Amino acid sequence: MTHIQKNITNFGDLGLAPKLLSVLEANGFAHPTPIQQQAIPLALQGKDVVGIAQTGTGKTLAFGLPMIQSLSRNKGQGLVLVPTRELAIQVEETLQKIGRAIGLQTVVLIGGAPMYAQTKALRHSPHIIIATPGRLMDHMEHKTISLQNIKVVVLDEADRMYDIGFAPQVKQILRAIPTDRQSMLFSATMPTAIASIATHSMKHPVRV
Repeated sequence: MTHIQKNITNFGDLGLAPKLLSVLEANGFAHPTPIQQQAIPLALQGKDVVGIAQTGTGKTLAFGLPMIQSLSRNKGQGLVLVPTRELAIQVEETLQKIGRAIGLQTVVLIGGAPMYAQTKALRHSPHIIIATPGRLMDHMEHKTISLQNIKVVVLDEADRMYDIGFAPQVKQILRAIPTDRQSMLFSATMPTAIASIATHSMKHPVRV
């Protein structure tokens, strides 16, 4: 199912909480990008979303804002899976820009960084975990993480995760997360492999 949102010119029309709107304003975010206009209202309704979006179109806020709002109301944790360390760090920076003012706690799980420090951060039950599949699997194998509290999961740049060869890990991770969750998938292209993830691990996803 493809969804085309009518043109919305400001964040105030998307259904976001006043606290988030004031943080957006303070950070100079005035007008939502097309992917934000379309994805945010659907995600706020709890729908599963498949977004076709290139890098640099504002998709981190397209999933990040609804995720922060949903977790602040319904508790639980969010998980963002990304293909590379660089993207993990970028995503955290963007989420913290919005969430820091409201006490958002995040942790980044990437290779090349010490497991011990990550394990320590996980003990504080961060609101959002941003991870590359390989390092998340390391934590799952060492039993230093539980995914039982994940309420919202995002696959960011899903096509790149497949190109790198992370498909088996992504499937394993999704199987370890409770099925009672909201799922969002963002990809610049929609190859068959990605479409099949959307079909098998999402509930009636809306495509934007």
